[in-house]
Order: sequence, then C-alpha cells, then structure tokens
Amino acid sequence: MSAKRIEFKGAEENALIADQYGTGGQPVILLHGGGQTRHSWAAAAERIAALGHVVFSVDQRGHGESAWVPSGNYMFVHFAQDLVALCRQVIAKHGAKPVVVGASLGGFAGMLAEGTEAPGNQAALVLVDITPRVDMDGVYKILGFMGDRVEEGFGTVEEAADAIARYLPNRSRPKDLSGLSKNLRLHSDGRYRWHWDPAFLKVREHSDEEITKRVQVGMIEAAENLNVPVLLLRGRNSELVSMAHVEEFLDCVPHAKFTDIQDAGHMVAGDKNDVFAQAVEEFLTDLKAEALIA
Repeated sequence: MSAKRIEFKGAEENALIADQYGTGGQPVILLHGGGQTRHSWAAAAERIAALGHVVFSVDQRGHGESAWVPSGNYMFVHFAQDLVALCRQVIAKHGAKPVVVGASLGGFAGMLAEGTEAPGNQAALVLVDITPRVDMDGVYKILGFMGDRVEEGFGTVEEAADAIARYLPNRSRPKDLSGLSKNLRLHSDGRYRWHWDPAFLKVREHSDEEITKRVQVGMIEAAENLNVPVLLLRGRNSELVSMAHVEEFLDCVPHAKFTDIQDAGHMVAGDKNDVFAQAVEEFLTDLKAEALIA
C-alpha cells in the first residue's frame, strides 16, 4: 500500500508532515517516540490500513520533515497541543474521532492531550511502552544516545548504522540502510545528522529533579482522567517501563487493557513489529465489535 504525503498544522501553526495510508474508515494517528520519525511506523501503518482504517503516521514537531519551531517549545505539553490540533483537523475532514497510537514521546502527548488538554477528541488511546512514571536510568541512556555526535554527525549512513548497532546490540543490523537514511539529514558540510531539532534535547538537559517530579505528577493526573478505551503495550525487556510502573498505571486507569510483548525492548514496534501490529489490530477489532469506534 502506497503512502500519500500530507501536511497538518500544529498548535503554533507549525507544519506537521504525515504519511496517509488508506482513505476511509476509522482514523488512526500514529505518533513516534523522541528522536524517531514517521517512517518507524511504515509496516504497522500498512497492516492497520488494510483493516479498513485511514492511518496517519505523523512526524512530530522538530522531527523528520516537520517544522523545527522557532519558539523552542519542546516540552511534553507542546506535543500534546499539536496532537489536539491534529485530532481536530482529522475529525473535521473524516467525521470521526481518531484512535491515537503513541510510542514513548507520542504516548505522553496522547495522555496529556486526552487527559488534560482537550478531553473528548480521541476515540481510544494505545500507549506503546510508556506510562506516567518511567525508569530515569533508561531515559538517560536514550538521551545519551541521542546526544552523541549531535554536532559532528556521521561521515556515512553506515557509521550511523554502527552507532545504532552499539546502542541496540540485541537487534540485527539491517543490510538495507534505506530506511535509516530517512532518519538522517545530509548537511552542507557533507555530514549526516539525525533528523530532529537539537533544541529538543536541550530542553531535557535543563530539566532538574523537581521538574521531572512535576511532569510525572501531571502525567499521573492525565492518566487518571482518561475515559476512553486504553491499551498499554510494553516490551518485556523495556529499559523504561517496569511491571511496577505497569501496575501503578493500571491502578490509575483500571479500565485499561495490557499486553506484554516478549523479546521486545522499548522500541517495541521495531523489535517485534508483527506482534505489535497484531495486538493493535485485535484492540481495534474489539472496539469495533463493541461499537466503541466507527
């Protein structure tokens, strides 16, 4: 299934670039994690669209082909505000509230958007390896990888692939690097750099323990306010989400469903795409059977 490149507007009139799969049926919005792009969802998007859904895989602000915001606003709430704007545009065009599937950063945006910013714009929410409280050691590991070679970049795509292989030693290094090249920008100096705004990382570098606690409290409050159907997918080998975090989340959102995906880490869709896509498909099918989505 071929994807159609389209553009939405975020909360600051910032351009949000998306790939659209399918044309009709229940809308589904896919939001990637920090440092990723919309292309990380390609295989899952095709499978979900094949079920009869119109799927939008979106580059979040400061990522991929979407605009780098001059304001430097890259707190979680700003991504949530973009999602609110995005949901409203999808509703206006397709006449139905979207199901939001958010990985990590995208999941935070989904929780805040539906839980506190603008409740009632989502039909359902799928959280991919993210809960309001996470293991900060895992967060620092991810930020460390994202911050490595920000300035100097890579001489070739192969160098970037080597860096990922060192970071994710349990995942097979792909022979075809065309997918990876979509996550890199070739700059005028001939160096490849990651396809996200470095200001995104600077916001996190300036966050102290007190700010982190306030963010977690806000996330917990948002989770407690969720009234839509919710599915939490966790990679069993996750560096961020422990079973204690899962249990706390299920206490906050007792109606949520939970699936633990074996042999997957934080990058669930990349580690076990087929299992991930099947879990989402079953959730959407159940919702349709219960007439909770169109």
